[in-house]
Amino acid sequence: MNNIAVIGAGAWGTTLATLLAWKGHSTSLWVYEKKLADEINKTRVNTVYLPEFTIPDSIKISHRIEDVVQVADYILNVVPAQHTRTVFKNALPYLKKDTAIISASKGIERNTLLTVSGILKELSGHEVSVLSGPSFAQEVIKRLPTAVTIAASNHETGRILQGIFNTDYFRVYTHDDVLGVELGGALKNVIAIASGISDGLGLGFNARAALITRGLAEITRLGAAMGAKEKTFRGLSALGDLVLTCTGPLSRNYSVGFKLGQGKKLNEILAGMTMVAEGVTTAEAAYELSRKYNVEMPIVEQIYKVINEGKNPASAVKELMTRSLKPEF
Repeated sequence: MNNIAVIGAGAWGTTLATLLAWKGHSTSLWVYEKKLADEINKTRVNTVYLPEFTIPDSIKISHRIEDVVQVADYILNVVPAQHTRTVFKNALPYLKKDTAIISASKGIERNTLLTVSGILKELSGHEVSVLSGPSFAQEVIKRLPTAVTIAASNHETGRILQGIFNTDYFRVYTHDDVLGVELGGALKNVIAIASGISDGLGLGFNARAALITRGLAEITRLGAAMGAKEKTFRGLSALGDLVLTCTGPLSRNYSVGFKLGQGKKLNEILAGMTMVAEGVTTAEAAYELSRKYNVEMPIVEQIYKVINEGKNPASAVKELMTRSLKPEF
C-alpha cells in the first residue's frame, strides 16, 4: 500500500484518485474549492466535475494542501497547467525529500513555455514522471478499456509507477521520453480545437482526417526540435490522444472548436464551461515555441490567430488550403 496524494479534483483527478483507491492505495484528494471539499466529504459525490459517480469512502478529501502532501510517498498533479505553479508553491513546505512526483496534466505554461513537469521540477528539484494518453475520465471511471503511457527518466521508477497505476481495464505502458510524452499530450489539444472548428463549419471527414495527420506532423516537428524522440509521437501519448480528442464529443477542446466553427464567440464559450480547455492557452504557448525553435506549424498558427486575434475560422481554413505547394515529407 502506498500513500498517494492527488492534487486537483477535476474529473481526471477525481477519477485517478478513485482508481488508486480501488487498487487499495491510501489515497488523498486535494480540492481547491472548500465548499466542494465539504460537499464531497458529506455526499461522496463530486457534483461539479464528476456528478454521476460515487467517490470511495477510503479517499481522504481535504481543502488544506498540507493535509494530503505531508504524508504522501507519491504526489500526482492534476492541476491545470496555468495554475500548477501557484498551487505547488503552497505545497512545497510540506513536501518530503523522497516523495515521487507524477504529472497527469496536459498543458504548457504561458510566459515560461515550460511543460507541467518542467514547472514541478523547477519548483521542487525532484525528477517528475508523466502519465498521459487517450483517456476520457468518464470512460476510465466506468472501467472501460483504456491504455496510457507512464514516462520516467529512470527505468526502475517507471516500472514501479506502472505497477501502481495498472489495472485489468487501465493498461499502462512505460517510456523514457518524458518531454515527448508531455508535448504530445499538450499540443494535441490545439489540433483538437482545429478539428472541432472543421466539424463546426461542416467541412466533412476528409478535412478532419487531414487535420489529424498534418497536426501530428507539426507536433512531431516541434518535439524533435526540442529534443524529444520522433517515435514517441507515433504512440499513445501523441497519436492515440490526438485521435481521441479530435473525434470524441467528450473532448473539451474539440467542443470549444466546434462552437467556434458555428460562429460563437470564445469568451461566451468559455463562460459556459466549468472545466478547463487547456488547448485555448496552449495555443499561444505552442505558437511561441514554434517561433522560438523556428518550426513551421501552420495549423497551430491559424488556431492561435482565431483564439488570440479573433480571426474568422473560415478564413483560417482557406489560408491553410491555399498555402504554397510542397512535398508531404
